[in-house]
Amino acid sequence: MTISGSICALVTPFTVSGELDLEAFGRQLEYQLEGGTQGVVVAGSTGESHFLEHGEWDQLLSFAVDRIAGRVPVIAGTGEAGTAKTIALTRRAKSLGADLALVVAPFYVRPTQEGLRRHFTEVADQGGLPVLLYNVPSRTGCDIEPATAAILRDHPAIIGIKEARGDAARISAIAELVRADFVYLSGDDGTGHQAMLSGAAGVISVAANLVPRAFRAFCDASRAGDTGAYGGSLARLVEALNCAPNPIAVKAGLAELGLGLDIPRLPLVALAEGPDRARLREMLGSLAPLATAA
Repeated sequence: MTISGSICALVTPFTVSGELDLEAFGRQLEYQLEGGTQGVVVAGSTGESHFLEHGEWDQLLSFAVDRIAGRVPVIAGTGEAGTAKTIALTRRAKSLGADLALVVAPFYVRPTQEGLRRHFTEVADQGGLPVLLYNVPSRTGCDIEPATAAILRDHPAIIGIKEARGDAARISAIAELVRADFVYLSGDDGTGHQAMLSGAAGVISVAANLVPRAFRAFCDASRAGDTGAYGGSLARLVEALNCAPNPIAVKAGLAELGLGLDIPRLPLVALAEGPDRARLREMLGSLAPLATAA
């Protein structure tokens, strides 16, 4: 399976009463497909996975698999803090029709590199799906070091890594691991351009929720070696999304597009009206027609 290009880390929409809003989710999926998105992540960190009940997680993933109907890969976020729970959720994703599992490094518990190696090996051995490693130290409190990723890439079920560290040294180190059976995907919109110029096959993006067509064009140009592909309105939109913890700002943007409410689950709260929201609205307005998708 080819995993490359513009991949959207989907938001999970909720109703005013706090329930899953599958009608809005369906509109978001069609918006992504119409915009040329080449894969979607369901119930990842942007999708507030840790706030979903088990039945909701099942319902969301099943809905996405059915609606997408094989048009692009469906990647399920299955990472938990414990290995056994991660294996169980990965098996559940397989039973529901997901194509791959995105497995974040165990959060909060701060495992050693040997612990990480054993964790991902067990998930790959027993989960039943191809695995994408996911490294985001700013959120998990641990770092999958390149040497550990180099060992894990030899497992036949571990097919790549989403690397969210955007510093130049890490981009270079992960790019060196790329081979035919191991893909590097950037997990940072702001440095995804440099990652793709260095050999990353694409970006698992938050901003793509809002501007899938523009983000697909950016990924196509970057992968073709266009050094000027990133900048202007897209760069300013990515910067504007950094005004609040993810996915607060991107949910505000989707509300501006008429693609769902701006309601996250507690302890996250909606982005208040003010300079940050006004700037987001301004940047988004230069790339997508506001309130036309409702």
